[in-house]
Amino acid sequence: MLSIEGLVCRYGKVEAVRGLTMDARQGELVTLIGANGAGKTTTLKAISGLLAPAAGRITFLGEDITRAKARRILELGIAHCPEGRRVFPYMTVAENLEMGCYRRGDARAIATDLEAIYARFPILSQRRRQAAGTLSGGEQQMLAISRALMSSPKLVLFDEPSLGLAPTLVERTFEIIKEIRARGITVVLVEQNAFAALELSDRSYVLEQGRIALAGTGAELLDNPHVRRAYLGA
Repeated sequence: MLSIEGLVCRYGKVEAVRGLTMDARQGELVTLIGANGAGKTTTLKAISGLLAPAAGRITFLGEDITRAKARRILELGIAHCPEGRRVFPYMTVAENLEMGCYRRGDARAIATDLEAIYARFPILSQRRRQAAGTLSGGEQQMLAISRALMSSPKLVLFDEPSLGLAPTLVERTFEIIKEIRARGITVVLVEQNAFAALELSDRSYVLEQGRIALAGTGAELLDNPHVRRAYLGA
């Protein structure tokens, strides 16, 4: 479904991603783990069109999207739920959700999806006229995920969805991601909570200094001595 070959990304002269090759198959949950600065967020930005790669190739459903505009990538079915939630703080909850589907023209399906979102997250329904910036961190995360889902994605990119959340909300966030995968939507997840990420994943990649250092199933990497020592504290 998603294929990345030899991806190179730079910020000025600094090479953040170096020859990265990975893929995500239909319906999989694929995780990227690694230390801060390893290139995880940069990889997601390259996939969603927020950062132009210096080299390499990215294809999605057979189409080369390496240098496609972000709007085209969204139209193809890739939604990006960024680190820090990034809701539009001065817009209402309802307006934020409308922004998630602004490229869609299927009004009836949009209404059905919105109803499903409000059913899944009743707090968003209750606060639909409230400014998004006044929500709690957990509520903003629900809104950010819901906004991504309103684009009717085939693939969702999650960047640190549990960051800054209370433990109970972290559990709920991972449950939501599992529900999304269960619906057949492919997920690529960047997450500092390596144990939770590996438990969730079908396959996982370990990034170190911009390169893929290890790859395997979540279970294989949970048992890998290097992963356990470097990322699981075991």
